[in-house]
Amino acid sequence: MNEAATQVPVGDRERAAQMQAACAAIREQIARRIVGQREVVDLMTLSLFCNAHSLLMGVPGLAKTLLVSTLAEALSLRFSRVQFTPDLMPSDITGTEILTENRQTGERGFRFLPGPVFANLVLADEINRAPPKTQAALLQAMQERQVTAGGATHALPAPFFVFATQNPIEQEGTYPLPEAELDRFMFFIEVPYPEADDEVRVVETTTAAAEESIRPVLAPEPLCEMQRLVRRVPAASDVTRYAVRLARASRPRQEGAADFVREYVSWGAGPRAGQYLILGGKARALLHGRFAVSVEDVQALARPVLRHRILTNYRADLAGVKSTDIVDRLLREVRP
Repeated sequence: MNEAATQVPVGDRERAAQMQAACAAIREQIARRIVGQREVVDLMTLSLFCNAHSLLMGVPGLAKTLLVSTLAEALSLRFSRVQFTPDLMPSDITGTEILTENRQTGERGFRFLPGPVFANLVLADEINRAPPKTQAALLQAMQERQVTAGGATHALPAPFFVFATQNPIEQEGTYPLPEAELDRFMFFIEVPYPEADDEVRVVETTTAAAEESIRPVLAPEPLCEMQRLVRRVPAASDVTRYAVRLARASRPRQEGAADFVREYVSWGAGPRAGQYLILGGKARALLHGRFAVSVEDVQALARPVLRHRILTNYRADLAGVKSTDIVDRLLREVRP
């Protein structure tokens, strides 16, 4: 631990050490089934410790579903998978009220039947295949950790996360995610093709007879305590201001916006971007043995936090400029 650790309560130091050990154990268990993808696993783990949701983008066959389900096994979490399709209804996700009858008294009444969203870790598979109305069914659950049905509000279990997947190459029969929904995801995680050697290992392991079993390494309650620990990590004012400046610099209508932002960006990142840069920075600092957020933490998370919050325009499309290019240039030009 660095010198900042001397000002931290002993109990928090112990929990931070447990958090680092848990992170290493999670990586070890996932590696039993998933080859490579270290950056993807690290971002998903950060998302868990921050009690936040993430969106995974990748072509078919990259084991996105297996990765999420394996993570749930390693954490002893109740896992639920929802396959999003064009005919999926909101009640298919949140649950519905059914009419029941007491056989003894003949009295009838409505009873709420919980949907698959009532789990600790929900996989929204191919989320962009469902229409906006169904996608919106997740908004209240993701933001408020509760569901309203039939005039009654039902709390979701803790911890609660949504990991959604999206296919970038199939456009027919898909619906773009609304910006309000995209903003609820802390990270936009790109799942790349594996390296050549990793792909050889994938073929070898997936065509073998035996399947690796996963050992649970972290229970829900200790995970919730680690999430509370993340919130207690301090962030210096200058680091917070830097995170906010990064987010504000992406807005083309902001006073003093750079010329490239005005030219290529329609809408920039909102306030949640700064919140997630700092919150993710706190978790990253703990996992690196520090009890304070650094500028490096913010910069390391800028891409996955900002890229889905920056909406580029037609000029950017013509010039081949992507939101990640905007983020990279902001990192070069916005000084700490």
